[in-house]
Amino acid sequence: MRSRLVCGSPWRPSSTAPWSYGPRLKTFGCAWHEYVLHEDSAAAPPTVRIVHSGLACNIEEERYSERVYTIREGETLELTCLVTGHPRPQIRWTKTAGSASDRFQDSSVFNETLRIANIQRHQGGRYYCKAENGLGSPAIKSIRVDVYYLDDPIVTVHQSIGEAKEQFYYERTVFLRCVANSNPPVRYSWRRGQEVLLQGSDKGVEIYEPFFTQGETKILKLKNLRPQDYANYSCIASVRNVCSIPDKMVSFRLSNKTASPSIKLLVDDPIVVNPGEAITLVCVTTGGEPAPSLTWVRSAGVLPEKTVLNGGTLTIPAITSEDAGTYSCVANNNVGNPAKKSTNIIVRALKKGRFWITPDPYHKDDNIQIGREVKISCQVEAVPSEELTFSWFKNGRPLRSSERMVITQTDPDVSPGTTNLDIIDLKFTDFGTYTCVASLKGGGISDISIDVNISSSTVPPNLTVPQEKSPLVTREGDTIELQCQVTGKPKPIILWSRADKEVVMPDGAMQTESYDGILRIVNVSREMTGTYRCQTSQYNGFNVKPREALVQLIVQYPPAVEPTFLEIRQGQGRSITMSCRVLRAYPTRVLTYEWRLGSKLLRTGQFDVQDSTEYTVSSLSRDSYGIYNCNIINEAGAGRCSFLVTGKAYAPEFYYDTYNPLWQNRPRVYSYSLQWTQMNPDAVDRILAYRLGIRQAGQQRWWEQEITVNGNIQKGELITYNLTELIKPEAYEVRLTPITRFGEGDSTIRVIKYSAPVNPHLREFHCGFEDGNICLFTQDDTDNFDWTKQSTATRDTKYTPNTGPNADRTGSKEGFYMYIETSRPRLEGEKARLVSPVFSVAPKNPYGATNTAYCFSFYYHMYGQHIGSLNVYLRLKGQTTIENPLWSSSGNKGQHWNQARVNINPPTSFQLIFEGIRGPGIEGDIAIDDVSIVEGECMKSDQPANNLRSGAVGTLAHIRLIAVIILMSVLSHQR
Repeated sequence: MRSRLVCGSPWRPSSTAPWSYGPRLKTFGCAWHEYVLHEDSAAAPPTVRIVHSGLACNIEEERYSERVYTIREGETLELTCLVTGHPRPQIRWTKTAGSASDRFQDSSVFNETLRIANIQRHQGGRYYCKAENGLGSPAIKSIRVDVYYLDDPIVTVHQSIGEAKEQFYYERTVFLRCVANSNPPVRYSWRRGQEVLLQGSDKGVEIYEPFFTQGETKILKLKNLRPQDYANYSCIASVRNVCSIPDKMVSFRLSNKTASPSIKLLVDDPIVVNPGEAITLVCVTTGGEPAPSLTWVRSAGVLPEKTVLNGGTLTIPAITSEDAGTYSCVANNNVGNPAKKSTNIIVRALKKGRFWITPDPYHKDDNIQIGREVKISCQVEAVPSEELTFSWFKNGRPLRSSERMVITQTDPDVSPGTTNLDIIDLKFTDFGTYTCVASLKGGGISDISIDVNISSSTVPPNLTVPQEKSPLVTREGDTIELQCQVTGKPKPIILWSRADKEVVMPDGAMQTESYDGILRIVNVSREMTGTYRCQTSQYNGFNVKPREALVQLIVQYPPAVEPTFLEIRQGQGRSITMSCRVLRAYPTRVLTYEWRLGSKLLRTGQFDVQDSTEYTVSSLSRDSYGIYNCNIINEAGAGRCSFLVTGKAYAPEFYYDTYNPLWQNRPRVYSYSLQWTQMNPDAVDRILAYRLGIRQAGQQRWWEQEITVNGNIQKGELITYNLTELIKPEAYEVRLTPITRFGEGDSTIRVIKYSAPVNPHLREFHCGFEDGNICLFTQDDTDNFDWTKQSTATRDTKYTPNTGPNADRTGSKEGFYMYIETSRPRLEGEKARLVSPVFSVAPKNPYGATNTAYCFSFYYHMYGQHIGSLNVYLRLKGQTTIENPLWSSSGNKGQHWNQARVNINPPTSFQLIFEGIRGPGIEGDIAIDDVSIVEGECMKSDQPANNLRSGAVGTLAHIRLIAVIILMSVLSHQR
């Protein structure tokens, strides 16, 4: 391994950069990076772990090797997949429940978080995060998400089987059934009035759970009703306050009037109406206690959108045929079974009038001849079918059934809506126009009239295809008309279908109707090439064997080629070869090609038997970079292969480590160690430098610097560069762009985020509350009011005089500090608590040395005649309910800042809590500033002389903490 020093030049923008102090220009310091000469020196297989944020109410770690994340329905689920490995692993989130698998996220660069807002119960299950980068086996971790919920309970009342009557008389057994959906399983309790009912507490009461309900139901059985059993009953459903889900209760009053519902429909059944009319259905209750609720439902799905509901009345304005169906009124009061009454709405309609002519069935001749029988049939679709009537006319005059003119109506079960006119022994005088008229008895619907001409010119159909219309050649994307000529009288409907294979027609149906014999296809595609069949239908023509003809369609299309686009990266002076191949084309003959660079023609030619063409550039120069196009041409058009030839360098790849935060270099100065490898460094010319850009998240302007690179970068070589002098602990975007003699290459961007505590373990922490996130301090949810971030320059002009600081600890009126505002409506004794982030401590010495000592210090300001108390507590990991007192002070300390220092020896990760308590009046503001934690004990000379009580309490807290640690150690050994 060898090292080389890479130094960056000063940043281009100066005084306003987020890493500069005041007007001074800051540069990034020099950075060492090491590399190994063999390839893939930085390669590492993926590792993965899942962390949870969001609103979990409980997390059980590694229960039977499975992590369980419990969340309340409606909250926000956030799961973050923390991944390491190089090259950057690809991430995929999946969720399984039984055999189902829902894919959430294929890959993510910097956003590994799966976020589900307003999570629902069906979204519970096991979630997997899978990371893979081609090295070793994929890394997979899972966590089971358990969604907790509790629905409102429902109480239903039933009598014992065989004794059901309309009312609940004495000496009847009644069952009160309570049901609630929940997770985890619900626990039920019953009350009669204020009395809690338990199994065995009343001989007339029995409480049990049916086996088949699996704990979802609780039944209260009242045996042989007694007068005291008529009362208010309450069912309380509880999940024991898990996830802060409150208990839910439902009540029911049982009386001697309690009865199941009964209803009556004030309408006919069925209801027959004409389209456009308004229909009103009225449903009324005739019994039931308590009063039943009425709802309307439709058997064929949801109610029409235009439906108007008013209690038990349903109105459908301007009804249509689509609104027809069965409508039901349902009454329910949770006593017995719901009552249901239905009616059927029928909307009158006449549609699809058709006819056909049947020659004499006893002769094989399809023509109509004098002296033989001929039958005319008419058919319509009618609703309701029983109201359908037909009338026949000849040349406008009514026609009655006779021995030679027989009018019949076909059996509705065989051919509904059909009438026949049989002409026996056709005579010349029978020629004329026959009309059948279909109508509905109720009126209000227009009649359908069908005319059929019987004459010497009435002949069966014949189909032919014009010679120039098959085969029919067209180009992809055109509009084409396939034609079959129909002769005969009357001309029947023509049916078009595919004759060569069972596929749908362009309109999506298996057959397409045409009244003129023409099939029009818009935007023809190559898949439509083939043979089409046209054939006569019996409708509106002769009821004889169908006539048919075939039409061949040929669709020409330009060549399909590959690759349609390919990027080729290569350095100057090297050679490249580009190849373009024909996949399919029609016609395949007369294929020519041409190669172009931009608009410049390079070469042309014609295909013989080969299906591809190549072009070679023997030595790339700056002028030979650009877009090369290969056009392959036939009669229908051209297919194009495009090649982008460039000398751009590939993007660098940041060393992927999602645990890596910004780290503190010294108080209020932050740094970051960037690491990356270069993708395909040998593909193009040598990388001369990197352009490094940085900006605060949310800002527009990039601050840039060039990092010079000496020598060649090896494949897999890990490059390290230190960002220094960052004075704002916030998130930054970092952009890295390689530069060759060709110019700038592809950039890559990542986000670096400030994180507390300092990694890998706590060495030094400083917070002056200047940044927006107040060093990740948070307000305690259990207190009475909050601490406030404040500066003298921005405070309210109506502030309370004679209390609070006039500047921050350094004397700056622009500097910030945290304080408690004790003006109204605050009351004496109310508390405000400020909680620090979690600090990780240094690992224990393996040779048995004591825990690492830290000096905890802060400045406090307690000025005013009503000053209360300021307390500081230490909370250890895993002891959320135990807080160890560290320091305390009360009363007026004067108009100046004081410093407190306390030695602490935490055995594990910890938090600090500042508690301000309001005194007896409004002149009691307390402030804190410049909190610091430094490894090592406080110097004895550092102990403040002006706060004896603070020092004494701090020392006492130090002793107490050691005692607590010793006690915990003894208890753990006893276990």
